[in-house]
Amino acid sequence: MNKGVIAAAVVAALAAGGGYWAGQKSSPAPHADGDTTVTADAGKKERKILFYRNPMGLPDTSPTPKKDPMGMDYIPVYEGEQDDEPASANQIKISTEKIQKLGVRTEAATLRNLDKVIRAAGRIEPDERRTFAISPKFDGYVERLHVNVTGQPVAKGQPLFEVYSPELVSAQREYAIAAQGVESLKGAEGSTQDGMRQLADSSLARLRNWDISDEQVKSLAKSGEARRTLTFRSPVNGIVTEKKAVQGMRFTAGDALYQVTDLSAVWAVADVFEQDIGWVKPGAKAKVKINAYPDKTFEGTISYVYPTLKAETRTIPVRIDLPNPNNLLKPGMFAQLELPTAAKGAVVTIPNSAVIDSGTRQIVLVQAKEGRFEPREVKLGARSDDRIEVLDGVREGEQVVVAANFLIDAESNLKAAVGGFGHSGHGGAVASEKPAAAKVGHQAEGKVEEVDTKAGTVSVTHGPVASLKWPGMTMEFNAANDAILKQLKPGATIAFEFVERGQGEWVITSVTPAGQAAGNANPHAGH
Repeated sequence: MNKGVIAAAVVAALAAGGGYWAGQKSSPAPHADGDTTVTADAGKKERKILFYRNPMGLPDTSPTPKKDPMGMDYIPVYEGEQDDEPASANQIKISTEKIQKLGVRTEAATLRNLDKVIRAAGRIEPDERRTFAISPKFDGYVERLHVNVTGQPVAKGQPLFEVYSPELVSAQREYAIAAQGVESLKGAEGSTQDGMRQLADSSLARLRNWDISDEQVKSLAKSGEARRTLTFRSPVNGIVTEKKAVQGMRFTAGDALYQVTDLSAVWAVADVFEQDIGWVKPGAKAKVKINAYPDKTFEGTISYVYPTLKAETRTIPVRIDLPNPNNLLKPGMFAQLELPTAAKGAVVTIPNSAVIDSGTRQIVLVQAKEGRFEPREVKLGARSDDRIEVLDGVREGEQVVVAANFLIDAESNLKAAVGGFGHSGHGGAVASEKPAAAKVGHQAEGKVEEVDTKAGTVSVTHGPVASLKWPGMTMEFNAANDAILKQLKPGATIAFEFVERGQGEWVITSVTPAGQAAGNANPHAGH
């Protein structure tokens, strides 16, 4: 019974093995020649490789697998992945996948009022129009001080000090005598009265020129007695900001003995940078913050823009009038000022981050379509805190790159795109050319003269190079990698491909024995 079961199992196994062998005989052999087509599965259409592009984004392609001078494999481009419409010579093309990796973000250029708040450092200063100096107009002595402390608040009309002057006493006596003479000559002839009245008027004018008050003059005329001292009073409500008078000191005419300042209103003088001064207009409102009062904001009015510039700081002083009812603002305090500016109207603006400034010109990347960017040189105008006016180069509604634009610059060789480069010495055709017609570097045949493995160079006597219009010569090349150096032996005849990596630096990128095309060199030579 068991022997019958075992025999049946053996027969079934042999039948299954024969079926598998028959299936293998009838199925086609897999590709062994590295064909450039890829089969996803039996039910899907094969994907065809059209060409290979430079892995660093440089504008060169190859119809066959190859490596760049750095030893990196070129990336295959399959049918359906290339754009139907070729990119123009001034456009940058980046795949959607790479755009996502770089974090590229765009924003439309819009019309808007370019408002700006100018921030500047400044200081609190007394209002010069509210500062008064008390200076006697005659010689004399300080007899008595009523206010003897700098910084003391005083009211208008409050006595400050008393002075004694022999000239003052003499002038008072002259006026008193003249006034009494006018009274006594009321019944005399008209000419006599006129002479005495003129003498009294001249004496009175002299007293008034010395700032003698009307009250003192009337008292003098009524009593006829000259006062020994004269009292000087404060002309305004304010603070004594300067006191030079000392009791008993002698002074001469014109000496400033006291200075009184009205601090009910002060100035904030802001230092505005040169590039912002065109935004500042007199009459505009301004906000002032003081470190001593972080919870308070003082508001004033721009009253004057000074006509001079400080060469050391490249700033221009701007004066703001500030009310100071509680005397919170002290002269000498530092202040932070915000000067709002009025816009000149709606203009085309873009974010500040969209501009790539090289120092000599400004570039903006404009999105032509999905995955295509066009670098444009723009002319810029006024700036706000986060946007900038575009005078020329970008129109309203166009999408500009505002994030990762510097990465696009590095990824896609922006300088070459802007300058319209793409000559054959740097990789042949640009990306807009047809892949079948693309040329990759320069090709030549020659004899290896010497190999320097330490320096990574090889000396080759080559024939004419048609793409560069070179005659045959012996010259030194750099090798792209060590694998190429290992293939080169002195005396060997080779066909090779080379590119110009830098100014006058020629690099062999692939080698094959003479008689074969350089483009068919082993794609894995760099390994």
